[in-house]
Amino acid sequence: MRILLIEDDAEAASYVARGLQAANHVIEHAPDGRAGLARAIAEAWDLLIIDRMLPGVDGLSMLKAARAVGVQTPALFLTALGGIDDRVDGLTAGGDDYLTKPFSFAELAARVAALGRRPPLSVKTTTHRIANLEIDRLTRTVSCEGTAITLQPREYQLLDFMALHAGQVLTRQMLLEQVWDFHFDPKTNIVESHISRLRAKLTEAGCDPIIHTIRHAGYRLGPPNNS
Repeated sequence: MRILLIEDDAEAASYVARGLQAANHVIEHAPDGRAGLARAIAEAWDLLIIDRMLPGVDGLSMLKAARAVGVQTPALFLTALGGIDDRVDGLTAGGDDYLTKPFSFAELAARVAALGRRPPLSVKTTTHRIANLEIDRLTRTVSCEGTAITLQPREYQLLDFMALHAGQVLTRQMLLEQVWDFHFDPKTNIVESHISRLRAKLTEAGCDPIIHTIRHAGYRLGPPNNS
């Protein structure tokens, strides 16, 4: 992926750039909001990684301005501002994801990969097929070889999100944020219990085992032979 990193802290920028380069991404660096905005508009990128507290133009204003002129590049805020209101502001400004400092680099890499695997905005994915499971996103129905599977709204949302990122390892925190909109750890087993119920319903309908637990990492949706 070709990534524009917009970060005024040179040490932090170097750390992030080195790690992502090691994962075979191409990283360009803009040291302030004005430079970041100019490059975000003028060049083609696969991802923008943006600090909130930037000189010249702050990160929120920068992304709002980019979105206003039609820039649709996925954007991830990487910032020390971690309050719930801060996260809401970031997503409302046009951000696609939000990660607070200090952070685990493994989680940053996973989020970058997830954003990179999203289908282009011009392509509307209406059906997911994983092994013998089919999800019709237009009718919000799920079936396995013709057998309809009744899911609760949150169960469907969880399965749909995992299907959008099929093949990727999704951390518990990513699922909490994207499915439940929890930007904190509720200290419950809400993710685990929903995964368990989903597995039981899919198994009962005759689906192949496609929800895989990745020890110490999270969950991945994919064909049985990829487990």
